[in-house]
Amino acid sequence: MHDTAAEPLEVGGLVVNVRPVPGRKSVRVTVERDARIIAAVPPDADREALEGLIRTRLPWLYANVRDREVDVEQRPRRRFVDGEGFYYLGRSYRLKTVDEAPRPVALAEGRLRLRRGHEGSASDALVAWYAERGRQWLPQRLNPWADCLEAPPADLVVRPLGYRWGSCSDRGALNIHWAVMQLPAALVDYVLVHELAHLHEPNHSPNFWRMVARALPDYENRRQRLEDWGAGVWLPSEDSGC
Repeated sequence: MHDTAAEPLEVGGLVVNVRPVPGRKSVRVTVERDARIIAAVPPDADREALEGLIRTRLPWLYANVRDREVDVEQRPRRRFVDGEGFYYLGRSYRLKTVDEAPRPVALAEGRLRLRRGHEGSASDALVAWYAERGRQWLPQRLNPWADCLEAPPADLVVRPLGYRWGSCSDRGALNIHWAVMQLPAALVDYVLVHELAHLHEPNHSPNFWRMVARALPDYENRRQRLEDWGAGVWLPSEDSGC
């Protein structure tokens, strides 16, 4: 692939962001939750052939981009004021500003407590709280699924991933978005199983879905529920000034 390998493609009025991935042998096209189109391609992929492939998927892309744009427009806004609700493992907790707390954000007595004086940095503090909870809670949740799928050993990294729930690094590490900690546990399990299956199968091949189904026979229901939940989770970008 020449020097313009990573330049976006315009096909049928859509912009496709091209990402060459070392070691990748096939093309994977996804529509992110912010409506961006991503094409993960082999480093030596031919752009003309890629454009042809994209054209065959235009009806699917148009429908998915439209759905994602609607989700973004309807995403609820959150304010850091007393009584505002934020999800943690599928349950909504009301925010309460307190004068004293051991940390900027803490969950105590059924309330998500924000220490007074941190209102201006509340967004960062809440992200840090979710990430910390994820680092503590996710590994123990991951291990039984890793055993079930006979997945190779992998590090788990909790970090921002834009509009993706999870990803696998070139080194086989599992990257999980801190925002998954807002989801019900059953949907967190789906994200974990999905990424663990990718350690065996990098593509969404029939074998990949058979592997997911072996661990989660109801994965299609969970996948649909995850789509529904995705539009409602809190992300910092949805708040002006935060």
